[in-house]
Amino acid sequence: MKKFYYELSVTPSAFKEEIENFLMERFFNGIEEKGNTLILRSEEGFDDLIKELKNYVKALEEIFNVSVDLKIDIEKKSNRDWVKSYQNSVKPVEIEEFYIHPSWYPPKEGKINIVIDPALAFGSGHHETTRSCVKAIKKYVKNGNSFLDVGCGSGILGIVASKLGAEVDACDTDELAVASAKENFDLNYAKYNRIWKGSAGDTDKKYDVVTANIIADVLVFIAPELKARVNDILILSGIIDKYKNKVLDKYKDFKLIEEIKDNEWVTLVLKKGN
Repeated sequence: MKKFYYELSVTPSAFKEEIENFLMERFFNGIEEKGNTLILRSEEGFDDLIKELKNYVKALEEIFNVSVDLKIDIEKKSNRDWVKSYQNSVKPVEIEEFYIHPSWYPPKEGKINIVIDPALAFGSGHHETTRSCVKAIKKYVKNGNSFLDVGCGSGILGIVASKLGAEVDACDTDELAVASAKENFDLNYAKYNRIWKGSAGDTDKKYDVVTANIIADVLVFIAPELKARVNDILILSGIIDKYKNKVLDKYKDFKLIEEIKDNEWVTLVLKKGN
């Protein structure tokens, strides 16, 4: 452990949910929320992340023709075991018959136990989009189905599908997420066929079920490659409710069969063909 760490505080005047989701896709040490402020801590610097964030907010301003006041503060602090402090604040989550818990909690009898350490990667079951995706996977993934998780993060959705008997592939554009997903599959004695750095366009294979829990803008951008991978069911998440129609417009050749709402977030379950 280094002597110092950096604490980044981000306080936006608007688009807090979008910015939080953007940061979650790029930062894997956990994000603390205090009111309208998002707090990130790392022993490494935040220069690259701040540059990406400013570009993202600039794009939001241009798209929606609004001005966003983005307050960014960085403090260098004497190191204490802030990871352990964060871990102590994380509790297990129950979704359907799944009990998703950090490794420092014991498994629960009578449940399908999945171990995910939230400090390692996004996707611990606590976020609304992850919970909704787990519910959708439980309902639509059958034993023997082929399954692809695009933007797999911690690998939690693929692990759930594997526990249900699916043959799982997964991908993420972040190599740290790919490494974390592989570790979590091994930790949970879950099987996968392939996990790769990249996206759905890097395979020609088609799948019975494809899931992508990313953000609305990315779901719109990669719509052609996602649709090309689907044989039957497509699960889309990471969508704030007010952007639902923007996403649906890009997937109008699919039939909407279910919406799963959790607070301001929505997960869309689509079926190939109308």
